[in-house]
Amino acid sequence: MLTDKFHDECGVVAIYQNPEAEKLAYLGLHALQHRGQESAGIVTSDGMTLRMHKEMGLVADIFDQETLWKIRGTLAIGHTRYSTAGDSSLLNAQPIMVQSNKGMMALAHNGNLVNAQEIRARMEAQGSIFQTNSDTEVIVHLIAQSKEQTLPEAMADALRRVEGAFSLVMISPDRIFAARDPRGFRPLAMGRIPAADGLKQDTIVFASETCAFDLIGATYERDVKPGELVIVGPEGVSSRFYAPALAQSSCIFEHVYFSRPDSRVFGRSVQESREELGRQLAREAPVEADVVVPVPDSGVTAAIGYAAESGIPFRFALIRNHYVGRTFIEPRQTVRDFGVKLKINPVRSLLEGKRVVLVDDSIVRGTTSKKIVRMIRQAGAKEVHMRISCPPTISPCFYGVDTPSKKELIAANKTIEEIREFTGADTLAYLSVDGLKRACADGERTSYCTACYTGKYPTNWVDVDEIQPAVAKG
Repeated sequence: MLTDKFHDECGVVAIYQNPEAEKLAYLGLHALQHRGQESAGIVTSDGMTLRMHKEMGLVADIFDQETLWKIRGTLAIGHTRYSTAGDSSLLNAQPIMVQSNKGMMALAHNGNLVNAQEIRARMEAQGSIFQTNSDTEVIVHLIAQSKEQTLPEAMADALRRVEGAFSLVMISPDRIFAARDPRGFRPLAMGRIPAADGLKQDTIVFASETCAFDLIGATYERDVKPGELVIVGPEGVSSRFYAPALAQSSCIFEHVYFSRPDSRVFGRSVQESREELGRQLAREAPVEADVVVPVPDSGVTAAIGYAAESGIPFRFALIRNHYVGRTFIEPRQTVRDFGVKLKINPVRSLLEGKRVVLVDDSIVRGTTSKKIVRMIRQAGAKEVHMRISCPPTISPCFYGVDTPSKKELIAANKTIEEIREFTGADTLAYLSVDGLKRACADGERTSYCTACYTGKYPTNWVDVDEIQPAVAKG
């Protein structure tokens, strides 16, 4: 992954009633690895007690047969996390497990609570002790301190008190809970594995994306609805709305970049959305050229759509190295643009003498785009025309996406012509906001949050020019 990109904060998975629940959770997290690479964890239940294992690192490195055997159970939840700078530590890895007056429970959360600091300060003033700086722990404390007697009622009470974006799963010794915030910012899907091999009942599963279902043999049934709390227990599956649904604000960047193309998110195929983003971009910003080239891997699907609509041939003229680790040895004699060259390399025979349409999903700071344009020119391209399959990003996100501050976003501080000049492209065009919504089928079924492109936030917030969330995001 190139570094000048937004990062989604995490992915969650939950499994109810399967003798290999821990293995299914592990596989689900493996499919959701793109949503977070800093840490991962699984909590299981054998019907009486909860067991947990979590570490820093990638899912496949954290869990092996022996580790999974130690936490085996029939219920499980899992979490994989990407953290912002400064809070990447095991302390903030999830799920968060506690013993409270409501019994043992563990919770995993994707999103960001915009009123977490306020709630935490009030609780600490009343004597509460927090073990992490994660906003997820705020929800755990609210559940524990709720005056409601049952865990489902306490959870509903807690969720009514928080504001922001959250899709979460929770486990108790005999139940799985799943919930989304009333605006439906982040995705959460529900599926089912039919009973087989002697099992008496179906396995109910939840995951941030449906690509996790494909790996574990589950069938997608529906999304958890905004404002809904789903409870799966010995009595079966039950559902309640802990709060009325508000104006829908599903994160449109899930379709632009975050989610895997093989997933179904917010009721729509991500592959279809991204191809249509490219087609719409070709309609809005045509150019005479010889070849359409994606920035790997973020621009591939949109580039396919652009090529199909424009009739310009599509070529993989930038090759990504999939084996770049976190550390590498740089030559003593500094190589210009070494970091980018380590990750992608041009195919000179496909670029030499060509007019190139370079397609990517976004430009954040512009530094990586500038290096890629220079690389393509050095490979002999005659012209480079940048096409971006979303509008200019002018505002940071506070709903579960790690974005730079406004002063670091190039589109918030430069005109499109100034960005073109900075990147060195011959032309530069972005998709319009209307084109983005149209491509992602924004209509009666789903309304999207486009705050990062418009600066209009669905929730009350303060000075976006300076503020940076101090509480670690879930």
